[in-house]
Formats: sequence, C-alpha cells, structure tokens
Amino acid sequence: MTATLAHLIGTVFYVGHLKPAPGTWGSLVALPLGFLVYQIGGFWLFCIAIVVGFFKGWWATEQMTKGSDNHDPSEIVIDEVIGQWVAIAPVFYGAWLLEISTLMLWPGWVAAFMLFRAFDILKPWLVGWADRRDDALGVMLDDVIAGVLAAVGVVLFAAFFHYVLM
Repeated sequence: MTATLAHLIGTVFYVGHLKPAPGTWGSLVALPLGFLVYQIGGFWLFCIAIVVGFFKGWWATEQMTKGSDNHDPSEIVIDEVIGQWVAIAPVFYGAWLLEISTLMLWPGWVAAFMLFRAFDILKPWLVGWADRRDDALGVMLDDVIAGVLAAVGVVLFAAFFHYVLM
C-alpha cells in the first residue's frame, strides 16, 4: 500500500510514465492542476498546496528511490509539479490581488512554463547544487529553486512589460 501510494504521488497519477520528456509532461499537467486548486480555494489554498505537495513529494521520492542507485528516476514528476507551481505563483498572486481571472494573465503562464523548464533542464547555480545532493530532498529542492528563479523571471518580465513598454 505504501509503495502504491508513493508511486501515485511521485508519478502524479502515472503522468511520469508518459514519454518522451516526462518532466515536461509533469510541468504541463501542473498548470491545469494548479488552476483547479486556485479556482477551488484561491491564492492561499494554492500556497498551502505547494507546501503540502512538497512534503508529500519528498516522502514519495524517498519511498520510490529507497535502495536504488538512481536518486532521481525520470518517472518521478511531483518535483516538476511543485516547481511549476512555484513558478506560476506570481501570476496567481497578481490575479488574486487585481481580482481578475488568472487566464487574463496568459503571458505569465507562458513565461512561467518556459522559464521553469529552462532552469530545470539547464540547472544553473543553486539548482545544480540541489540536484547534486543525490537524495530525495535534492530531487525536490532543485525544482523548487528552479521555480523560484522562474518566478523572479516572471515578475521581471511583467514589470518590464507593464512599466517599461506601456
């Protein structure tokens, strides 16, 4: 039962088994899932979901990699979901603050997705440091850090667009 639950969480209900590029599939599925959470409970429920998802993902990753040499198998995509949620958080915050639909901020969705994937794949600076930990916490942290860097990029792009170009 524990292994099955860990597998469901770690693969985000088997999304991690989609080929090619399971990490990209995980990031893609994170967007409608995050939208659903936001629609149900708003920005604060979305923030709680990030924290709860991080700890569930850490647990699931530990369970799935226990006794294995591979600390980050490609089918584990819960880390991509949480990292993508961190990246999209400024968009949801902006929509919540302005009391508008998150869909009106669609360029932020695109920027969050593209920046997160770039940071997750290239693993610059702290992202690479976390990935080199070779443990379940590192699996989760590298994507959270990539998400934070992407979120900063989303804010900078929004500021540039709204305050420089407009």
